[in-house]
Order: sequence, then structure tokens, then C-alpha cells
Amino acid sequence: MFANNSIFAFMEQDYIKLIFGLKLKQIRTDKGLSLFGLSKLCGLSKSYLNEIEKGKKYPKPDKIVILSDKLEVPYDEMVSLKLDKNLAPIGEILQSKVLKEIPLELFGIKEGILIDIIANAPSKVTAFISTIIEIAKHYSFSKESFYLASVRSFQEANYNYFDHLEQSVLDFSKTYQVDLKTQIDAKELEDILIEEFGYTINSKELALHSELNDLRSVFVPKSKILLLSSKIDDAQKTFIYAKEIAYNYLDIKDRLYTFSWIKFDNFDQVLNNFYASYFAGALVIPRASITSDIKNLFGKSVFNTKDFFKILNKYNASPESIFQRFTNILPHDFNLKSLFFLRFSHEKGTNRYELNKELHLSKQQSPHANETNEHYCRRWVSLKVIKMISDNTSQHEFDIQISNYPDQEKQYLVLSSATADPFKSNRFRSVSIGIEINNLTKRKIAFTGNSKLKTVDVGVTCERCNIVDCELRQAQPNVIEAQLKDDKISEVVEHLQRKFSN
Repeated sequence: MFANNSIFAFMEQDYIKLIFGLKLKQIRTDKGLSLFGLSKLCGLSKSYLNEIEKGKKYPKPDKIVILSDKLEVPYDEMVSLKLDKNLAPIGEILQSKVLKEIPLELFGIKEGILIDIIANAPSKVTAFISTIIEIAKHYSFSKESFYLASVRSFQEANYNYFDHLEQSVLDFSKTYQVDLKTQIDAKELEDILIEEFGYTINSKELALHSELNDLRSVFVPKSKILLLSSKIDDAQKTFIYAKEIAYNYLDIKDRLYTFSWIKFDNFDQVLNNFYASYFAGALVIPRASITSDIKNLFGKSVFNTKDFFKILNKYNASPESIFQRFTNILPHDFNLKSLFFLRFSHEKGTNRYELNKELHLSKQQSPHANETNEHYCRRWVSLKVIKMISDNTSQHEFDIQISNYPDQEKQYLVLSSATADPFKSNRFRSVSIGIEINNLTKRKIAFTGNSKLKTVDVGVTCERCNIVDCELRQAQPNVIEAQLKDDKISEVVEHLQRKFSN
């Protein structure tokens, strides 16, 4: 769906041009020459030299001889692909697979712009690239993590709403006469897969392979056989069917064949997986219906858990799918764009909570998954509900609170839901959506002003929290203590500077 490979084919074909241009520019600047000066020195036009430095042209041998002679650089050194220390990291990046994995076109970056950036500021680009590589190593940032982060940035840039996919669902429902005003069930979508797209459904094979216990489905493209786990419920089956319909209806060829995914071979597979998931969510939880439900919920001055559960039970979808759907609808139809989505997992009997899915439309709200080496705040409703369900035998736990961040002077209305993981024993997960409370939120959500809604002071992690005498603290606030110490040192140094400057 995206022609990502065009820029990379270009860069492979013109790599020699680019390297020569980078070297020529570095030699020229090292000798204190402008393009005009080099033109006068060598008798070659300024525009021609500019094209060379930008990697658009490669000079003929006789021109290289002139440049070599006038710049006093050996011919062999001029044409060598070996770069000196300052430019070496750029050469490594250009020859490696790293740059090929960056979805440049997804973010509107054209090949010419990238070449100009590299050619005009090689030292800065080198520092930037080296920093990215070091960060990736430090956090064990895999190729899959990079792909997922790119898609997440794409979602955030579009406020997680994609009109063409919403319209595709409406077109599909009309073509196949799927009534979006009634609950979608698995049988209806299964019939479409079988009758229209030639699928065969097999619900027995996966159970024969213990290695595949964590998978919900496997698709075999050659025979169009869809293998389903016997552990999934109707809602999960419906979502899987809806994703398969998306792949076919949207004519997506480069796709994943397992759910959940095992590995990604390229970025297009990650993006297409997101598109198919979005389509599935929009089909099972139609925009018109969920928007009406949210309006009714938000229009009441008092929050009633039963009202929220009516929404959860109305659709043949998991709580996670419905929470995810909120992140599509709230920014677009309610203009509530300062929100976040989090999914935590927890193993019973442990003190560890793992953040394994996140979305931050405002790009400000914590936490982030790279903070998992610290202790997330146990005052979060996200962790409270997951602890509640792991401590008892209930099927579903839900809670709501206003999370007050004293140090950030921000408040979030947070709704959290927790369920057991059907594929892993003694494992539980929670999904949460948080909406920043501001004047717009108060106008859109009537119950935010209700005094009965509990407000809880929270931090991000215990290591960064200055709440005194927190009964749930898991670790000392060493990060914030270190910052306070540094601030005190700076304060004393400034005092000394003023004292002895007079």
C-alpha cells in the first residue's frame, strides 16, 4: 500500500554518487573553499559542483582528475568508498538495512529532502544517527519495536482516526448487506469468508500443537484455510473474522498470517496489520452506534457503572476493542484529543506489572514502556483493577477515578477494565483510557464535576514520585531525590557566582 522500496532502491543505485558528493563537500569545506571558490579553482561550473555534492551527479574521470589535482587529494582517495571518521557512521547507515526499515514515505519524507539533509549537515546527521543507535542498543530496541513505534507515531499524528477506513466499513456493509445497527456475530462474518472469499475454517488443528497455545489463529494463504484456537470466545472469533475480511476487502497482499503476531518481515506488514485491526474494530463497533452511546454516557451528571457495562455488553467485542474504539471516536467526534490508552499485564503472585501497549495522543502523558525497570504507581486505577481481579475469582473488574498529578498540575479521568488472560493461566490484563480534564472535557463530560467521583493523587513511578508517606510505595524516590540534590547544588553555585561577582 506504500511504495517504501522506491527510495531505498534509489539509495542503493546512487550510493556511490552520494558518498563521492559527501567526500567532496567535506574536502572543500576543510580547505575553506566556497562552491564559488572551488568553481574558480577547478574551472567547473558552480551548479555542476553543487549537483555532485548533493549526490545527483557523478563526475567523469577527467573531471575527477581536475578535482584531485586542484584539491591536492590523491585520485584513489577521491573515488574510494571509504569514509573518514566524521562521515563513517553515515556510510554504515547507508549500506546497512537500518535506513531501509524506516518508513520515510509514511511521514511525507521524500528522497531529495533526505539527501539534502545528509549532504548539508553530515556531522549533525552523524551525531543524530549515532545517538539513535545508542538508544536502540540501550533499550534493546528490536526491529519489531521500531516498526511498532513508527505505526504508533502514525496513529498519534492522525489522532488515531482514519476516515478512509471508516468509509470502507460503510461500503462493505452496503455491499454485503451487513446491518451495522445490530450486533455483529461470528457466524455472519464466517459465511462471508466462506462464500465470498473461499475460506475453510478449521477449529481443531491448533489444539494438536502445544507450541501454538498462545496463538488465536493461523492463516494458510495457499489453501485459504483459517486455523482457529479452540480457546477463543465468540467476540475474539468475530474480531479475527473481521480482520480476515479486511485483508480481502481492502486487497491487502503483504500481511501477517498469525494472530497474535510472531514476527514482522517488513514495515508494510505492521502497517497493514494496523489497518486490518482498525477496520475490524470499526465493523464490530460501528462509529454511529458507539458515538451515540458515548454521548448518552457523557451527558449524565453522575457516572453509573451499569451504564458503562451496557456499552461493553452491547457489542460482540472485548473490553480492549471497545476501549481502543474510544481512542478513535473521542478525538474525532468529541474533540477530546488529550488522551492516552494503556494495557498492562500481570502474573498472579508477582509484584510486576508490564506495560505492553500504549498510545499517547497528546504526547505528554506518562508512562512509557521504557520505564518498566521502575515501579509504576500503585495508585493508578489501571493497576488497582488488575490486582483486584488477580486476588479474586470475578470475571471482570472495572473502576473509574480522577488521577491527579500534583507535580504536573494535571488531572485525568481514567476508566479501567481488567479481565483474565484466556491463553495464559494466572495471567491478567487491564486496559485503560485516560482523558485530560480541562474546560473542554468539563463541557463534554457532565459527570467530571461530580464530587462523588474519587480523586487520587498519583505519580508516574515510585522512583519519580514526591508523594509523602504513600502507603503503596514500592521503592524510594531516588530519581527525584537526585534531581533535588542537583537543583540544590545549582542554587548554591548561583549564590556563589552572585556573591563573588561584585
